Amino acid sequence: MSLPVRSAALLVALVLCLPVSAVAQHSISPPVIPAPLSATAGAGAFRLDPTTVLVAPPADPEAVAAANYLADLLGRSRGLSLSVADEARAGFPAIVFRRGEADPDGYTLEIAPDGVTVTAADAGGFLYGAVTLWQLATAGDGQGPADLAALRIVDAPRFGWRGLMLDSARHYQSPEFIKGFIDWMALHKLNVFHWHLTDDQGWRLEIKAFPRLTEVGAYRVPAGAAAAQDIDPATGRPRLHGGFYTQDEVREIVAWAAARNIVIVPEIDVPGHASAAIAAYPELGVSDAPEATVPAVPADWGVYHTLFNTEESTIAFFEQVLAEVVDLFPGTYVHLGGDEAVKDQWKASPRTQARMRELGVADEAALQSWFIGRMEQYLNQRGRRLIGWDEILEGGLAPNATVMSWRGVEGAVEAARLGHDTVLSPAPILYLDNRQSAADGSPGRGFVVPIEDIYRFDPTPEALTTDQARHVLGVQANIWTEHMRDEDRVEYMAFPRVAALAELAWSAPARMDWDDFTARLTPQLARYRSLGIDYAELALSPEAAPLPPQGERRYDHQMTLCSEAIALSLIDDAPLHGDRPSFLLDLFNPCWIYRAADLTEAVAFEAAVGQVPFNFQIGADIKNVRLRAPRTPAGELEVRVGGCEAEPALVIPLAEAARNDGVTIVRGRLPAAPGVHDLCMTFTQAGVDPIWALDWVRLTAAEGRP
Repeated sequence: MSLPVRSAALLVALVLCLPVSAVAQHSISPPVIPAPLSATAGAGAFRLDPTTVLVAPPADPEAVAAANYLADLLGRSRGLSLSVADEARAGFPAIVFRRGEADPDGYTLEIAPDGVTVTAADAGGFLYGAVTLWQLATAGDGQGPADLAALRIVDAPRFGWRGLMLDSARHYQSPEFIKGFIDWMALHKLNVFHWHLTDDQGWRLEIKAFPRLTEVGAYRVPAGAAAAQDIDPATGRPRLHGGFYTQDEVREIVAWAAARNIVIVPEIDVPGHASAAIAAYPELGVSDAPEATVPAVPADWGVYHTLFNTEESTIAFFEQVLAEVVDLFPGTYVHLGGDEAVKDQWKASPRTQARMRELGVADEAALQSWFIGRMEQYLNQRGRRLIGWDEILEGGLAPNATVMSWRGVEGAVEAARLGHDTVLSPAPILYLDNRQSAADGSPGRGFVVPIEDIYRFDPTPEALTTDQARHVLGVQANIWTEHMRDEDRVEYMAFPRVAALAELAWSAPARMDWDDFTARLTPQLARYRSLGIDYAELALSPEAAPLPPQGERRYDHQMTLCSEAIALSLIDDAPLHGDRPSFLLDLFNPCWIYRAADLTEAVAFEAAVGQVPFNFQIGADIKNVRLRAPRTPAGELEVRVGGCEAEPALVIPLAEAARNDGVTIVRGRLPAAPGVHDLCMTFTQAGVDPIWALDWVRLTAAEGRP
């Protein structure tokens, strides 16, 4: 894959230069995602049935691969078993794949009553022509034959970088899931799989030269009391969870992706997010800084102060790591992270300060730039390019580096102004660990990023000139998995928002229309169901649903957080097996508002409460966590009427709940306070760990319970 690709620009100009009457008369919006560059209607229809033959020249393996790919898709989704042949057969309807002029990844699809032709100049174009044809064949429900309306599509992507990042470092996913995920990317014409493989909580890539990176660095004890009590009989210690990808598995995944026109960009994070590697090889750490020891792979989320040291031996270590990385991943780019590297250890280390003087660098930001620069030199020598998060701009940008802008769009703007390529990947809008809907109680970040917000994101900031905008390679969404423990959750959080990302990355601005997109999303969801792809059904209902009436359970996400400094929806650490609830809370202030409680008469108060570990590295901000003084050792649930600073109207001791790792039902009685009131619910506790949380609250008549 060649990056950047601005292949749609000329065709966009040609389409926009057509007379308005001509566009209005002939242009149509076929039921496919992403929207093609141009589509014009023809007369009649092509009958797709079991007699249809897929034709591809045997001397053109890319065309043959696309024909086989289409045959497989139609078999799985419509139950059609179509043969692939070298040439058309008399009397049999044919879909012909032929090589011809087209932009990179572009194609022309022509459907007529007597046959279908897909024309492309490369593997990507053939593949995407097949995907579009498959979508047209599955626009309606049912199995078996389908009538394809005659039309002509001329299509090419807006951007060459159409990316999706999956974090496999925080939680390991199986190779089978990774390959399935790559399949789903191809169906959306996405072509960059950014694979986050190393972080504080895990090192997932086998490195032959340094086996302890995975022997030690790939496993940890999850946080929480339940995991601490899960004793492995073989060791007598808490059971380790994790996993890693062998080099043979990686080669298989890379080949799988390449067959679907997807390049894999591996991420090996330096100089921060280093804890797992240092747990395996302590000599990589800043040994003379306070609290620098990493005895085991940690289970906390957030930003650690742990950094790699800057000795030549550590540079040599990573050159050996990168030597194996570039042998495994043949794509142009290697991602080296560079983000969230808090410099406290370097500042406190006499040896690091001496190293800075040896190197003649002015400060710790410049030292990081030096470190990244050394890595870039090695990659360039191997014919590769470095890409990193926008922090690599600090202290001076490596000469040939590409910047992935995640802290808003400012990093992209600065990189482009400096003449560097950039990829737009800003939080929170393109972070798919944020919830899809206010009505969704799924684990993840508490911020809501609905599908429409992704669709309407502008990937070319107005601050850029035309020349600077050419440095925008494309867009990428990120799936961070701190709060997604299993593969089903990753799938659910990704879809259907990936469809909006796909259109944003592929379709020309003139072809994008939200109302039209939502209409085309209906058959897309049916395709998901036919292929067994889970998705959030609430994604198209971003607003909160009406509140349950008094007498029914009102869940945490149906209540209001008192504050949202760090709003998270945290999955419970117990039970070890089976379903676990998730708790929406503000990490700094666990406090909830129950709106409009009718207290004209006394009511019975019932709540499901749980505890989650405070496994968050938030540095000095931990002093900002609000703790309310407990009356008893286990603490209490306090319920206030008419404001969070009022005296509690109800105090429920938590001794029983404290003995239970899972959810406990607690009960009490709220006195009458004529009228309708908001209830404020908080917990008391002596320390931050664990965090008390609410799952649901129910108010019923004081006499008896339904």
